[in-house]
Amino acid sequence: MKKSLKLRSVWLLIFGLLRIGLNQDKQVVNIASTENDVNFTSDVIYQIVVDRFYDGNTSNNPTESLYSKNCTNLRKYCGGDWQGIIDKLKDGYLTDMGITAIWISQPVENVYSIMNDAAGTTSYHGYWARDFKKTNPFFGDVAKFRELISTAHAHGIKVIIDFAPNHTSPASEDDPSYMENGRLYDNGVLIGGYTHDTSGYFHHNGGTDFSTGEDSIFRNLFDLADFNHQQPVIDQYFKDAIKMWLDLGIDGIRMDAVKHMPFGWQKSFMDKIYDHRPVFTFGEWFLSENEVDPAIHMFANESGMSLLDFRFGQKLRQVLRDNTDSWYGFDQMIQDTANAYDEVIDQVTFIDNHDMDRFMIEGGDSRTVDMALAVLLTSRGIPTIYYGTEQYLTGNGDPNNRKMMTSFHKNTRAYQIIQRLAQLRTSNPALAYGDTQQRWMNHDVYIYERQFGNDVVLVAINRSSNESYHITGLFTDLPSGTYRDELAGLLNGNAITVNSDKSVSPFTLSAGEVGVWSYSKKETLPHIGHVGPMMGQVGHSVTIDGEGFGVSPGEVLFGSASATIVSWTDHQIIAKVPIVTPGIYDITVKNASGTSSNSYDKFEVLTNDQVSVRFVVHNAYTNWGENVYLVGNVHELGNWDPNKAIGPLFNQVIYSYPSWYIDVSVPEGTSLEFKFIKKDASGNVIWESGSNHTYTTPVGTTGEVSVQWR
Repeated sequence: MKKSLKLRSVWLLIFGLLRIGLNQDKQVVNIASTENDVNFTSDVIYQIVVDRFYDGNTSNNPTESLYSKNCTNLRKYCGGDWQGIIDKLKDGYLTDMGITAIWISQPVENVYSIMNDAAGTTSYHGYWARDFKKTNPFFGDVAKFRELISTAHAHGIKVIIDFAPNHTSPASEDDPSYMENGRLYDNGVLIGGYTHDTSGYFHHNGGTDFSTGEDSIFRNLFDLADFNHQQPVIDQYFKDAIKMWLDLGIDGIRMDAVKHMPFGWQKSFMDKIYDHRPVFTFGEWFLSENEVDPAIHMFANESGMSLLDFRFGQKLRQVLRDNTDSWYGFDQMIQDTANAYDEVIDQVTFIDNHDMDRFMIEGGDSRTVDMALAVLLTSRGIPTIYYGTEQYLTGNGDPNNRKMMTSFHKNTRAYQIIQRLAQLRTSNPALAYGDTQQRWMNHDVYIYERQFGNDVVLVAINRSSNESYHITGLFTDLPSGTYRDELAGLLNGNAITVNSDKSVSPFTLSAGEVGVWSYSKKETLPHIGHVGPMMGQVGHSVTIDGEGFGVSPGEVLFGSASATIVSWTDHQIIAKVPIVTPGIYDITVKNASGTSSNSYDKFEVLTNDQVSVRFVVHNAYTNWGENVYLVGNVHELGNWDPNKAIGPLFNQVIYSYPSWYIDVSVPEGTSLEFKFIKKDASGNVIWESGSNHTYTTPVGTTGEVSVQWR
């Protein structure tokens, strides 16, 4: 997994030995390797709407009303398939760009019905599933999916699948003939449909108005048949389905609509993934411009999965696309999210995607796209490129933002920017692991630095289209010397000189200019950059990436408990969670000489295999401003600490006030003791009286416990 840096003799001649040579002993470690499915921090993801990318096999195209030849009707299938992606892997389009992971449309079988609207809308996007254990035949069969995986891996590219367990397809409570009535199949065998749902596979609470979290979870998203995840058949179905796709070799999962599913069920679902085969998983929780929802931070910190970083994407669009905010707003977002997310480097960043207008505006300046890509690829988080952005595709709204890929040129400036900065992400760990520090800023100029150990990347951007700025008073952690622009002047960047006092010699940053300067030197002391996953059970494997661990094994500590070492290299350790009391732990590494690393905090050790249980309490009357919470005798219920109690509970949809309920991920086959408490806005706590409630959790399935307030 190691490779040497390319010789720089030609460059040294050109620049007259201006740049210092201290970083020549740095060994570039490909932490974006397909062998590492839990760390994507140095990867560049390329999001592909499969039907709109490339038609590699015309024989699997739909016929008649499902298909639009030449893609003149963007609500029909247009022919893109897995063979098309394979072709573009083989011809070097993706690998030459520097892409190390692809995120593809949900691969499962979708409905064949057509929406009764003016356009005759189809399920080309993959989100109207009918069978999560079969493939979409218009994309390919299982053999072709296996070929896609093997081809991607052979080219050093990971494969992430979209997965949407929130719903099946459009359905009507009163009209069984509407579309396919939300019917769900298990490898071709009908389980049930939305109308006459006597088994309770779906929710029947009307459509959400998005007013509350409870309303979003337990009511339908638009007209989509919304799953009842507490129904044991549905719970088991999705655990089996995701295991099937994991066994086919996928490297990651993008979970659709996580805002609209119970948190407790999703955490138990993630436990099953990590127990079966851990892969990086991130969810979609849509945020509008300037929207800040503390619930997303709690979700990312406690669910076992990361999120698409809409705060990042929306703010960068405001600064560079819409000119409705400045770099001051962007820098504030960077600071706020660094504090709000436990692992901000695991959040998945983007500048556009299939749920928003394209970044490139029709008739607009492509320079804004170029600048945005440069910031995206050098910022904290895992950057994602929406297919066609490198070709400056335009389109406002669905489906115009999902046009057919029209060209595959490798000479666009955007393509070359991605190419250069993707390579830098794999060679300089500062971009994977580094903190972000603002170094110089005004409304138009943003200069920021990423640093991890001895590794440093400095980035300067001037968004103005007509004004240059003379930069003085800039300081950096780059060692003294002269540094070339890593973009090689693609965005007019020039060399800078760093003095012995860490000051940068004054320079001019012209309109639309972006400069990127990099330094990397081998770390000799242990330094943890990433741990994945950040949730698991005793005995589960955990991958620790970083630098300076040494070639001889040392020790990995969860708190003060020593872990069993599975493998150890200078840049990566795999260890097993030691026997510890369930709870939250800091992880440290000691090298063979006993030198300790930095502490990587907040790893969650679960009690054992998790199941989703609905806790219900009746006749819990509250005063204005009070809410009901749940606390109990296991880590998952807060270990009797009211500050760690679960809640607030819900009281409007499944049960109504004065009844309260919540779905919680708890250890299976475990005797629980618990109580409900009331808390007000000031944190005052009122405990139930009497003895504790008791409940033994089920094994391998969901449960419900219902009690009266004491």
